Amino acid sequence: MTSLPATTNKRLGLVIDLDTCVGCHACAVSCKEWNTSAGASPLSDVDAYGSDPSGAWLNRIHTFEVTPDDAPAQIVHFPKSCLHCDDAPCVTVCPTGASYKRSEDGIVLVDEDMCIGCGLCAWACPYGAREMDPVENVMKKCTLCVDRIYSDTLAEEDRIPACVRTCPSSARHFGDFNDPDSHVSQLVAERGGIELMPEMGTRPVNRYLPPRPKTRPTPDAKPIVASAPMPKADGFLGWLDAALDKLG
Repeated sequence: MTSLPATTNKRLGLVIDLDTCVGCHACAVSCKEWNTSAGASPLSDVDAYGSDPSGAWLNRIHTFEVTPDDAPAQIVHFPKSCLHCDDAPCVTVCPTGASYKRSEDGIVLVDEDMCIGCGLCAWACPYGAREMDPVENVMKKCTLCVDRIYSDTLAEEDRIPACVRTCPSSARHFGDFNDPDSHVSQLVAERGGIELMPEMGTRPVNRYLPPRPKTRPTPDAKPIVASAPMPKADGFLGWLDAALDKLG
């Protein structure tokens, strides 16, 4: 079994803004493209254009219609990938040490040469964030584009995860949560960033910003200003949990 580092120098991760995500899947497609054509081993597709396609995707988007209390129904697009948990059960159950968490930046990775495809890590992950490659029979997961963020061959503005770089609505943000002055830390502090399923005790690094509750217009309603403070997450957790129940 693999042990976890007691602390990490950085806690690199994502903030995902559910208020501005439009569900376009650009993040998922760019993730697939980068992780297939860059330094990592390809993400397999089987019968991609047939009647029963299968394959490995490291980032997926789920779409729900939800009805908060005293508010109209609304559509929420929910991107999901590895959350790079501080207490990652996928790491501690791995029998070969293939799954590990880096002490320098907190990124959870898989050494595919050591992976035996047993699937224990996928069973242990409460978020369904790991996928077995149907061709290579090894586990694949989000790497936070570790081969991009430290690359000296890319322009500085490109040294961020592919999903963040390509998002047309700027719904995805990348940074160090150990730095209170970082953009991601400030977003979480200002907007009430949510830890997904805290009851699982995994302490995920990634955070979600709640969507703005939709209200029925009134004759004297004032226009919404884009820079206005966003509401906290108090009324959001209940209906998000209900939506997440459908993931099973």
